[in-house]
Parts: sequence; structure tokens; C-alpha cells
Amino acid sequence: MRIVSTNVYVGPNLFAHFRVIRHVLDLGELEHWPSIRLGDAFIGPLLQTLPGLREHGCSYREPGGFVRRLWEDEGTWMGHVMEHVAIELQNIAGSPVTYGRTRSIDNQPGYYNVVFEYHDEAVGREASTLAIQFLLSLLPAEIEIEGRPADGWDFAKARDRFIRYAQSRALGPSTASLVKAAEERDIPWIRLNRQSLVQFGHGKYQQRIQATTTGSTGNIAVELAGDKEETNGILRDLGLPVPEQRIVRNAGDAVRAATRIGFPVVVKPLRGNHGRGVSINLKTDEEVELGFNKAQEHGRTIIVESYIEGYDHRLLVVNGELVAAAKREPGHVVGDGEHTIGELVDIVNQDPRRGVGHEKVLTRLEFDYQAERLLQKIGYDENTVPAKDEVVYLRSTANLSTGGTALDVTDIIHPDNREMAIRAIRAIGLDIGGVDFLTNDISLSYREAGGAICEVNAGPGFRMHVAPSEGTPRDVAGPVIDMLFPPDAPKRIPIAAITGTNGKTTTSRMLAHILKMTGFTVGMTSTDGVFIDGKLTVAGDMTGPTSAHMILRDPSVDAAVMETARGGLLRSGLGFRSCNVAACLNVTADHLGLRGIDTLEQLAELKRVPMEIAKDAAILNADDPLCLQMADYTEAVRLCYVTMNPSHALVKQHIRAGGQAFVLEQALNGHMIAIYDGETHTPLLWTHLIPATIEGRAMHNVQNAMFAAALAYNMGIGLEDIRLGLRTFDSTFFQAPGRMNIYDEHPFKVILDYAHNAAAVRAICDVTDRFDVDGRRIIVLAAPGDRRDQDIRDIAEIAAGHFDHYICRRDDNTRGRDGDEIPIMLKDKLLEEGIHMDAIELVPDEQEATWRALEIANPGDLVLVLGDNVKRTWKQIIYFNAGAHAEEVGAKAPVVIDLPETDEFTFDADVEIISDERGVRIAREEAD
Repeated sequence: MRIVSTNVYVGPNLFAHFRVIRHVLDLGELEHWPSIRLGDAFIGPLLQTLPGLREHGCSYREPGGFVRRLWEDEGTWMGHVMEHVAIELQNIAGSPVTYGRTRSIDNQPGYYNVVFEYHDEAVGREASTLAIQFLLSLLPAEIEIEGRPADGWDFAKARDRFIRYAQSRALGPSTASLVKAAEERDIPWIRLNRQSLVQFGHGKYQQRIQATTTGSTGNIAVELAGDKEETNGILRDLGLPVPEQRIVRNAGDAVRAATRIGFPVVVKPLRGNHGRGVSINLKTDEEVELGFNKAQEHGRTIIVESYIEGYDHRLLVVNGELVAAAKREPGHVVGDGEHTIGELVDIVNQDPRRGVGHEKVLTRLEFDYQAERLLQKIGYDENTVPAKDEVVYLRSTANLSTGGTALDVTDIIHPDNREMAIRAIRAIGLDIGGVDFLTNDISLSYREAGGAICEVNAGPGFRMHVAPSEGTPRDVAGPVIDMLFPPDAPKRIPIAAITGTNGKTTTSRMLAHILKMTGFTVGMTSTDGVFIDGKLTVAGDMTGPTSAHMILRDPSVDAAVMETARGGLLRSGLGFRSCNVAACLNVTADHLGLRGIDTLEQLAELKRVPMEIAKDAAILNADDPLCLQMADYTEAVRLCYVTMNPSHALVKQHIRAGGQAFVLEQALNGHMIAIYDGETHTPLLWTHLIPATIEGRAMHNVQNAMFAAALAYNMGIGLEDIRLGLRTFDSTFFQAPGRMNIYDEHPFKVILDYAHNAAAVRAICDVTDRFDVDGRRIIVLAAPGDRRDQDIRDIAEIAAGHFDHYICRRDDNTRGRDGDEIPIMLKDKLLEEGIHMDAIELVPDEQEATWRALEIANPGDLVLVLGDNVKRTWKQIIYFNAGAHAEEVGAKAPVVIDLPETDEFTFDADVEIISDERGVRIAREEAD
């Protein structure tokens, strides 16, 4: 059993609308060993070791469903078992995941798609590895299989290592509670690092937190809270109760300070947290010296302060309100007169609420220096048997991270104590702060019962409040999120997702232009790169989740346009959990036969994903049956159809039912884009007024403009702004590189287009047919190497008959094809379609092919270049002259002089005279 390949989906994908890992698993010999054949010798230890599997519902959707699958009929196969074990391992490590799905792969016996939910990628991957090791360790020896763990492999130790690893990567309980509160309020979030830095909201509306410190928490306030001496002085000056305190830097000073203050005292580092280096109730000089030495392990400057009798309470203040109070007790055991302290610790740690680190509500007790010192002070060690009901403390501080417990006392805190805590946090200047208050009875006013504030904490932990050992859990994260996002405050930027086979980039650029003209700062992802406010920030094909996160994390962006391509969806899913509007332009044959997508129906299912997560509107091409079928899968508030056929029966029915549609209508003056919405019919714009349509000739760009308009309309953009955006967007190289760029500065017309599949080639051929041309039509024809043979032949078949001369080439990256295989296939198909051999040239290199087309073009000709490296090709086109070719292919640049035919001149040897209808050019073969 081995993992053949892995995909980690970071957002909605083909399998689920949340994060999942997908393994292609090869069972090998285990394909012949379903669970029923393995029997109780396998199933018994499986369920005994991981009892949580008994609660898995599986396909029955009720506890015990998975166990039924193990025993029913033939049982279930190991891929399915591995899925459930990977899920359960994450659960015991503190990641509450539930979703999984395993299916065999057609025509590949023994191969399975194993899909399961995860919270952290590395933890999910590690769960897979451990699951396979565990299952192989349970198999009977008679099964010969590679990868079985060596004798002596201990699952319990491996499990605990996995838990610690998972906890090291997990959000802490405080951060996790804030994330949960945000999700309950439908606020998106992004984890920004491997610690606790989290962004809530998108773009310009984002707010950040680091643990429980917010982006609004003042640096001065944090510094003050971390300086115990300064805090003590500020609170004392306000008349708030604080212990007497001294700063010391050596053990002798500590003893003298303790003597002046009066025993007992507390010794602790000036700057510290989690109770590290704190020693309390020190009554002798020797104890003070030991406490000083321990404190110095955590800081050079040490505080000696008076010891205040009382229980330790944490009072949590958020945005000027006390939201929770907890009484904390240090880690301890209670004697029963029978067991030793060591045995009692083991008994306590058996409590299912105790785990490793922050894994669970409570942390396991451990013996360390502090525990040994406390036991020594009372003459005990771990072998001592304490009397029945005797409380034996193993910690001097009550931090939950060292095994302490917490009792919620929010409902009984005295109003004076509540007001005291609020004043203390306000005095330091924190938006979120914790007050550590010592008192014997929190229900009595500090004015009567005494007590003192020993610390003020910036970034206080929430675990004791959201999951107290005893008492009522408190929603302390909710007030924080409400402080960051007050009622009616924006949380999200509008997101448009655009998918389809052809036209995605042009439509994305059109929509981004409309939004920019309306005043938005637009972030756009596309096959050309990531653009912020129209400026390229990252070049390349950026249509996956990584580029989406770039947009959503940028604090200047207030609208996002996400081109969503097949590759990113298949590889990693979407980079956002939902979008406002989504559009599918078309589904045509492209990239078929790659990564498990072999049919148009499978491709449509993949491109349907953005429609499934759209909230406000799903916009579909009614002229494409595969797009139409997506209507059954969207939960968007509005369904909008785009059609070039004003007589479309389904669209007319949709309109009569009050639905929305963008329809291309025929009139005497040309074509009009019309909007039907409810009972309104609104003419939007004549197509010939949209520059990108080349006076209405480019019907594919008419359709792209209709989609851009529909997306903008459903994002709340006004009609005049949509009209202005479309009328000021053109298909120049600078606004839409590689998308029907026309250059008219030569005596002949040149069109550059990135068309790289049959449908796109059909569309651009249709455009060139609509131009009146005095001379020849020339095409530089190509196809990507990773397409099927049939797709490549289809491109040649479609181009055949539209041109007078064909130059066949390949891309720089042949994508696995041999040498000149692509141009030869194109040539052969053109010949098969009846194109004469004299009209076909093979010029494999893209630069050479472009040069050849430009070189043979005469005045009045039309040259269509299907380019791959569009930036380089555009430069070739606009800088075309007799010297450009040599520069492009690496030769020394010739000197070119244009002279009238009648001029008389002299020249040295090694000069070539070229005469044609444009005059005589003299070129020195080698420049000085």
C-alpha cells in the first residue's frame, strides 16, 4: 500500500467545498484483502486501539456506520479504512474533522482516490503516513507487503509524537476561539504564519490579531504591561490595590529587599509570562536566593514583592468591559491515603480532559524542578503517600499551561472588583487585557476583603474562560470580534470568479476596468499575472489559490476579480471559500486527457465549482448546454443567463418568470446588448461602440463584454459606469496582451492572439473573415504540445480554408512532444483538408515563424499570428524591420539604410543591395 500522488486543496474543489487532501492510493496486494477477509484479527485491534472509530457514521450517517461497513457483505477496502484512520488521528490530536470519501479509479485496479478533511496541511499529511504505518502493523504476517513497520514499532509512542507535532502547528486555544467566533459571524479569515498571526476580513477591511493582541493594541500599552514595575507604579498612583515591590539585580539585593518589604515575598522576573520563573510565599533568605536564581533563568532584572494571601483570579477585560472572571488553582493532586504522589499524578493524567500542551481543556501534570522544590519544602517526594483529602501542590502558580485548573466566577464577582479591573486595563491602555488579582473571596469588594493586583497581561489567554475546568464557559472571543467588526461594518470585499475555456482573461480585464473606472482599487488574478489597481505586481500564470490570497491579503484592495482556470482548480482548489458573483463563459475541448479530466462533462463538473459557492449571482452561458446544466447546482440568490440568441426558448421562459438575462438583440443599426431583470428591459450598449469588439466584428468579444457587464451589474455597479467601462476598454496590447491585438503601422495589418485551442482558433478565424483584405491572408499556426493529437488536428482543420498561406510552428516548450512533431502534425492535417503544399511552410521556431510571416507580407495583406510568448512576439511585430530578425535570433545586427532608388552612392565590399517595391536597402553584413 503506497501513496502514488497527493493534492492538497486549500479551498472549494472538485471533492468538497472546504479543505481536503486527496491521495491516489495503490493498494497493491491489499486489493485482494477486504476487511471481511482480514476478520477480527485485524478489526478487533483496529477498534480497540482507536475506539473513536466506533463513532464514525460513514455512509450511514449515524454512529457505528463505519463498523457496519467493516463487517457487511464483503467488508470495505483498505483505502477506505485508511481514510477513516487519518480522520480519527486528526481528531485525537485536536483537529475536529469529519469528512472523507474513497472511490476506486476506473480502469486502474487497486488504485483509489482517498479524500479526507484537514485543518493543517502538514498534520494531514502526517496523519496519512501514520495511518498507513498503523494499518500495515495490524496485518497478518502471511500478507507479503512492503513498508510494514519493523518489529518493536510502538503505535502509542508514534501517536503521542504525532499529537505533539500537531499541537506545535495548531492554533492556540485563544486564537482558535477567535477564529471560531469569526466563522460564526461569517467573517473570512486567513492564517498568515505558522504561529498565531491571523487576518480577519479581506482586502481593505481586514483586521489582524496575534494570539489575543489585535492590530489596534497599542505598542506602548503592551510595553507597559510587560514591565511589572511600571505597571505597579501606574496602578498605585491611581489608588488601585497593588503589592509593595522592589527591583533587584543580584541575590544579596533580593534578600535585602525581602527583609525591607517583610516576609513572605514573591520573586519573579521583571518581564515574563505563563508563570515562568515565579516563586511565591518565600519565607527565608535561602528561599529568596533560590527563587532569585530561578527567576534569573528568564530575565536579568528581578522583582521582589510582598506576598498577598488569597486565591489567584484572572479578570478579562475586552473593549472596556469585563467579560469573564476565573478562579485559578495551581496544578495539584488530592491524597486518598493509598497512592503515592507519583501514582496520583498518573491517575490525574488519565482524565480525558487532560492532554499534551493545549490539546485539551487541561494540561497533563509533570514533575520538574518546581514540583520537586515544592515537595521538598514540605518534606515530600513523589513516593510520599499523602493523607486522604490532603491537597498537594506541584506548582506555585495557577497557569493552565502547567497543569492548573480554572473555575468560572463571572457571575459572582463584586461590582467593585469588576470596576477595578476595567480601570486597571484602561490605565495601561489595552483594548484586551487580563488582570491577575489575588483575593480570598472575589464576591467581596477589595475595599473590604483586601487583595491586590499582581499583574496586568497584554494578550491574555482565553482557554480558562472558553473551557474552564468547572463552571460556565464564556464567549470571550465574540466581544473581541465585535470590537474589530462593529455591527454593519464591512468585512469582505466583493469577489468575482470567472471561469470557462476561452475568454476568461479578456472578461476579467474588462470587469476590472469597469470597476476601476467606478472608483474601486481592484485586485485581479489572470494568466498574465497579479494586478493591483491596474499595475502588474507578479508576472506569470496566476490563476490559482496562491494568487487569490495575494489579492485578499492586500490592504489596498476593495474589489477582487479572480480568473479561475482549470489547472489551479485541479491542483489546489479555490483560494476563497465563497464569492459574490461567478460566471462560466463556456466549456469546450481543451486540456482533455490530463490529470483525470478526459471528457467535456468532467471538465464542466470542475468548472462548476465557482458556481456552487457563489452567493449573490451565478452567470451562465445559455448557448452552451454544459453551462446551462450548472444552474441546478448553484445556491446563488440570482441566476443570470447570457445569450447571443434573442429567441432562446429557455431564456425567454426565464425572463417571463422574472429572471435576469443579458441578451444580444438585432436591430437595424446593429447589435444591442439588452438587460432583462424582473419586469424591466433596459438597452445597455450598441456592440459597435465597444472598442474591443472591433466595431462589432469580434463576436467572441461581444460575448465577453456581455459577461463583464452581467458581472458588474450583479456587483451593484450602475449602468452608466458599465457603459463607460466598456466604451473605454479596447483590445490593445497594453489593456489585453495577446487578446486580438491589432497593429496597423505596417503596410499590412497584423493581428496577435493567444488562441491555443480549437474554439479559440475558430473565434479568431471568424474575426479575420470579417475584415476586408486587399491582399493575402497569412497565418502563423501552432498548438500546445500537451493537447491530444485530435485537438491539434482540430486546430488545423478549423484554420484550413480561411487563409492563403500557412506557417506551422511549435511553442518554445514542446511539453513532452518530440522536436518538430507539432508543426508536422499541423501541416499533415492542412494537406488532408486540401491546402496546397505550396501554401504551407514549416518554420518550427516561434521567432523565426513570426519573422517569416512579417517578411513575406505585402501591402494590403493580413497576418494573423497565434503567439505563445506574446510579449516577445508583440515586440517583433511593432519593431519589425530588416534588422529586427537578426537581433531576435542572436546574430549581429546589420546596419540598415533606406535610400530612394534614384540616389547615387558608393559603398565598400561586403555590402548587399536588396531591391523591392519599397525601395533599395543597403545592409552592411557586419556592424562596426
